[in-house]
Amino acid sequence: MRKLLLRWLINAVAVYAAAQLLPGIRATTAWDFLGVALILGLLNALIVPLLKLLTCPLILLTLGAFTLVINGAMLLLAQFLGPMIGARIFVDGFGTAVLASLIISIISLVLSAVTGVNRKSRRE
Repeated sequence: MRKLLLRWLINAVAVYAAAQLLPGIRATTAWDFLGVALILGLLNALIVPLLKLLTCPLILLTLGAFTLVINGAMLLLAQFLGPMIGARIFVDGFGTAVLASLIISIISLVLSAVTGVNRKSRRE
């Protein structure tokens, strides 16, 4: 449970950082970032694996770069679904969403490595 909450907070910080770095992303409250991180987590768990399976030839053809397009589309979908839970984020366009997904991925990777959230616990 602690790892799940930590991953959620890491994604919220990554979305916040992307909003600070890119002028095309706007959100106002902390709940906006937490809500969008929650939606992105659910989308990444439920929809992204299916999309990656369906677009496997494109992912292989582009050497994995097409996953940025998928992640950008998920950010736009999170923008659409956000108002249902009261989290409002505004993304100016698809290009901004793809660039934001790259920033979110990098920051999430770094923060996950620093916090050790993906490290398996050793039981001796």
